[in-house]
Amino acid sequence: MTPETLAEIHKQAFAGQRGWSAQEFSTLLANAHVFLVTTDNGFALGRVIADEAELLTLATAPSARRQGQARTCLHQFEDMARTRGATRAFLEVSADNRAAYALYSASRYRLIATRNAYYSHADGRYSDALIMEKPLHD
Repeated sequence: MTPETLAEIHKQAFAGQRGWSAQEFSTLLANAHVFLVTTDNGFALGRVIADEAELLTLATAPSARRQGQARTCLHQFEDMARTRGATRAFLEVSADNRAAYALYSASRYRLIATRNAYYSHADGRYSDALIMEKPLHD
């Protein structure tokens, strides 16, 4: 996927929030620690530093939701992180993103911390960021 395609999917997936630009994706992908996994209509962007992986973003086009693409991307992210030497993975999700939280919980991520009022929304609301972690043992 090109940075432009990533930016368009991200914009659609996170409607009502500021989507990441093609330039931001280009800059991230130029970093040797960052990697991308994709499906037809979704992707996960992650990075591994030392033995820790971080899921930077996971996005699925709205037209492709509820088809298992996000779960596939998450599993591909974990596999790639292991390949790069990670022994655990971290992610952050908005407390009001119930579908994403359900996916991560079902994939055995556990809540380890909360950042209060971390995300701001176009309507003036704020939501907490939930920090989740998962060991990546085989």
